[in-house]
Amino acid sequence: MRKRHLIILLSLFAASANAQKYSNEFLNIGVGSTAFGLSGSVAASVNDVTAGYWNPAGLARMETPRQVSFMHSEYFAGIAKYDYGAFATSVQDNTAVIGASILRFGVDDIPDTSELIDADGNINYDRVKKFSAADYAFIFSYARKKGKNGIGNGDGLSYGANVKIIRRVVGEYGKSWGFGLDAGVQYQKGKWKFAAVGKDITSTFNSWSYNADKLSTVYASTGNDIPKSATETTMPRIVLGAAYTTPVNDKFNIMAETNVNLTTDGQRNVLVSADPVSADPTLGISVDFKKTIFLRGGVGNIQKSTDFTGKQIYTYQPNMGVGIKIKNFSLDYALTNVGNSSDALYSNVFSIRLDFEAK
Repeated sequence: MRKRHLIILLSLFAASANAQKYSNEFLNIGVGSTAFGLSGSVAASVNDVTAGYWNPAGLARMETPRQVSFMHSEYFAGIAKYDYGAFATSVQDNTAVIGASILRFGVDDIPDTSELIDADGNINYDRVKKFSAADYAFIFSYARKKGKNGIGNGDGLSYGANVKIIRRVVGEYGKSWGFGLDAGVQYQKGKWKFAAVGKDITSTFNSWSYNADKLSTVYASTGNDIPKSATETTMPRIVLGAAYTTPVNDKFNIMAETNVNLTTDGQRNVLVSADPVSADPTLGISVDFKKTIFLRGGVGNIQKSTDFTGKQIYTYQPNMGVGIKIKNFSLDYALTNVGNSSDALYSNVFSIRLDFEAK
């Protein structure tokens, strides 16, 4: 039975290596509690170090020359851990920004029972080892703001691009390397901001290889075929966004943004479901008090579902979050979930950001 569990796990990874849909899906979870609280509706408004993930053009609108951010969250009752760290700094006499981000989504300490039974047919629990199934992404970003005023907020056009290196590991059984590109623009005019982001614009390719020697004994004894090397393709995704920011009075400000995520990997269960392009809209609203205390809410993942009577209904996923900014330190919290369904377990996400002023 234990061997079967291992085979099922490895077979799932082997199947994903050939699938075109939901490839590298860990890269679509998101980063930063600010964005989580807004249901990911930040493509147009993001203007901090997390823009290296959401829209690299937003790096050119950072309010300080250097920023660092960290995030940790756990999913499925702590079984899966998701970590993120990023750094960005202005360069070229404050006319451009470069950044680097790292993400890890993994399940650790998985019992490896492939060698549970020794050569004499005896069960030996001392032979049980542990391994990790983890996905890594390394993102390198570059952004500029058009005009002579350098980086920072203000009217005008900013643009940026990412180079992504992806590493996926399933213990000693299977490994892959991947490479991809992102590009984005932001345009601000008064209280309005607009954005367009192309993720995996040239398609992202993960090249998988498997350890045949490690797999041969288990797979042969159960009549399964050993997975062969394969290439997994991540199709392009386009994100369009529009945001509006206005003061309510001299103490409160409000920002609302809507994004539309256009996927090109076939029909998905989203609000506008079509083949090959589906559209998944999100909406986020943020209210702040003197740019110090923030209250956020968002709605996303609108899907068709069937209730217990057989009637088709629409479900959605609400998110919420709060944040506080004290001088150059920001602490944010979001209540959200990674399951992308209305009945998934909610997760607590914390992130921090440090701003470094120019000397």
